[in-house]
Amino acid sequence: MSLLDRSALAATVELVVDTTQTIGEIDLTRYALGQGGLSEKPMIAAHLDQLAQLQPRTIRLFVQEYFDLYPKPGRYHWDTLDHSIEAILATGARPLLCLCFKPRVLFPKIEQDVVHPTHYKDWEKLVFELVKHCNQRRRYGVEYWEVGNEPDIGEDGGCPYRFKPEDYVAYYTHTANAILRADPKARVGGPALAGYRSRLGDALIEHCAKGGAPLHFFSWHLYSNNPGQLRQSIKEVKAKLAKHLRLAGTETILDEWNMSLGNPVLTPAFQPAFVLETTHDFYEEGLARAAYYHIRDFFVDPSRFSPWMSAQGTDFMAHWWNVMPQYDGLWDNQGRVRPAYYAFRLLSLIKGQKLAVSGTSGDVKAFAARNGSWNHVVFWNFPSPGPGEVVEAVVRFPKGQRGQFRFMKLDASAPVNNLAVIRQGSAGELEAQPVRTKLEPYDVDWIEIGQ
Repeated sequence: MSLLDRSALAATVELVVDTTQTIGEIDLTRYALGQGGLSEKPMIAAHLDQLAQLQPRTIRLFVQEYFDLYPKPGRYHWDTLDHSIEAILATGARPLLCLCFKPRVLFPKIEQDVVHPTHYKDWEKLVFELVKHCNQRRRYGVEYWEVGNEPDIGEDGGCPYRFKPEDYVAYYTHTANAILRADPKARVGGPALAGYRSRLGDALIEHCAKGGAPLHFFSWHLYSNNPGQLRQSIKEVKAKLAKHLRLAGTETILDEWNMSLGNPVLTPAFQPAFVLETTHDFYEEGLARAAYYHIRDFFVDPSRFSPWMSAQGTDFMAHWWNVMPQYDGLWDNQGRVRPAYYAFRLLSLIKGQKLAVSGTSGDVKAFAARNGSWNHVVFWNFPSPGPGEVVEAVVRFPKGQRGQFRFMKLDASAPVNNLAVIRQGSAGELEAQPVRTKLEPYDVDWIEIGQ
């Protein structure tokens, strides 16, 4: 065989989708979304109908100081936070609340390294009342409560706390106990690390493994253009938890993730393919939940941060979100949808009975599921490190396949109609004329067959 023939074979894959039998349940909507840290306004309100189509199980929300939950001793203010929670509920998702607020009543000095309240009894009472309000008075059904956001870096992560390991462990224990007194069925966790290898996370694991506090989930963040780095973080976190029998049931939640913030890939097709590739790794590694950060890019009002964040921290937030170009959101600052939205739309279809797909490669991967009366196959080409290559993909279905089919491509560069129908017809013709397509690097394709 010539070198040319070997090269041609390496650039060809044949995907075989078995629609005759299922291999268990699959539901990728647990790898959901997050928003917050920027405004007390319901930031997702303009996109509730579109978000509902993604069927997110959870949407993570920062419970930040701009909600002004504790304006005076013994006085609580919930209304502003309620509006943001109710926006989440309107999408069909349940809130995952990240507690990162710092009332001046209990923290009179503006300093990220001052991390303990003046009186823990009053702090626990405030947290207790918050949980009671959400789950008893308003019946919001909040299950997940996260203690802190990026406590290893403080204001650089948009929050007013920067902890040392021993301080975070104490703060976590007080906060978790207050949550569970208010709702014994709640799931508490953290630390929502900016760096998953931080000693702060190790200290929390060790503390909870000894029975110092419950740890229902362990959470962290990672932004990288390499999905392999996110996958590696899951392996390492799970390995740490596996050392402790008491933490056998601890969930793993990567609740902020996206491509690199400092060096984003601006090729339009990259981000949606990155979403699919990374979610594929989440699924294979058994990650419990995730929250893509974030739903909508949003400008910040510095006056809402300056009462509780240092001048330097406020300036950083204003420059980062108001001056720097942003590429995080499914919608940009002007409300324009990004192609990554359609990647989540396709992932929402992979729900129901899992279908086997054979013939995938290192670069070409696929998900397939029977969702109601429809069979869905989503496949993509995400190159290993390097420029990648064009791959010819042939997609086959069982002999005698019934129904109607559509074959579609995600056109990330199109100003409108990002999901383009390439071919459609009777599924019976696919035996003699299977779907054939050229997959450029970062191409995403979708086939549906109605039963």
